Amino acid sequence: MGGGSGGHVTPVAAVLNELHKADSTVEARFVCDRAFEVQARGIMKTLPFQVEVSIIPAGKFRRYSHLTFWQHFTVPAVVFGNLRDITRIIRGGLASFWLLVRHRPDVVFAKGGYVCLPMGLAAWLLRIPLVIHDSDTRPGLTNRVLSRFASHIATGSPLENYPYDKRKTAYTGVPISAEFVPVSPSRQAELKEKLGLPSNKLLVVATGGGLGSQIINGSVIAAAAQIGDKASFYIVTGKGNLELAQTQAESAKNVTLTEFVYKGMPDVLGAADIVVARGSATFLQELAGLEKTAVVVPAHQLGDQLKNAQMFDSHGAALVLNDDELLERLPAVLNQLASDESARQGYAARLHEFARPSAAADVAQIIVEAAK
Repeated sequence: MGGGSGGHVTPVAAVLNELHKADSTVEARFVCDRAFEVQARGIMKTLPFQVEVSIIPAGKFRRYSHLTFWQHFTVPAVVFGNLRDITRIIRGGLASFWLLVRHRPDVVFAKGGYVCLPMGLAAWLLRIPLVIHDSDTRPGLTNRVLSRFASHIATGSPLENYPYDKRKTAYTGVPISAEFVPVSPSRQAELKEKLGLPSNKLLVVATGGGLGSQIINGSVIAAAAQIGDKASFYIVTGKGNLELAQTQAESAKNVTLTEFVYKGMPDVLGAADIVVARGSATFLQELAGLEKTAVVVPAHQLGDQLKNAQMFDSHGAALVLNDDELLERLPAVLNQLASDESARQGYAARLHEFARPSAAADVAQIIVEAAK
């Protein structure tokens, strides 16, 4: 199970694909929350075998890095949101218990996100082996809780970043599709043409994740207007953001928009020269596999993305901007990168050092061991 973003779903698809390669009789069911249902169903349909998708109620405990401790008890949206979600967590626990009793799986794999908490606890109560994976450099609250009950733990970053019991923890990297590998210049040109874009122009691909980011969409569209014919722009707007972006890009001839990419994202990113994206650990691992130049814009309210961005920034593996400065600084940053191929190659090469191409197979093997 996993939810809330594509970063909690696409790794599950990669692991399931590896499990199916090893044993074509494997059966799987994916559990997520309502917010990411449409995208999750679309992603699971890309697998070579049928994966049923189940939806359970889920709630989260709101903790934002840009708020002080006491503000979490005084900001109405945070307080009432947390109170409302307590009932969702209880309902999610009951739904999880029923699903596990009904299907009785051999193992439960929790990829991350608050939807995993009720299902993980239900698995522990029913004595079903629980495997968790933590992509982010900063462990999430759900995984910190579930780590006490998990039989096996896998991590996306080196073990020194985590408080987990080292006896049951392994550094695997983030599971991604085997398609996320570097492409040749000729193949990159073909992929640009496949998108209907000129093969001889620099391509900037932008995405704010499965649910999208209006800040990234608007800033990239504004940058495209300033840069003009020097580059093409391909923006994945995210769920519900396409109409606004179309209005913003009405006069831009160098901008192509799409709401979501269910299949073929490796080709979209493979075509890119520069990628502007949030600080999702999974997405950054995909860019590392592809050896791409990344401009990372971590969501200011998500401490895990901030920590991920800081790590890559400290290694010179990505350029990092924040939401507040994005609109003003992005045109200059993209112009500089567009004019300096050696700088682009340097960022891409340093990011590629973080690639872990065997992560999906390694996590699949851990799941098999837990089920024995």
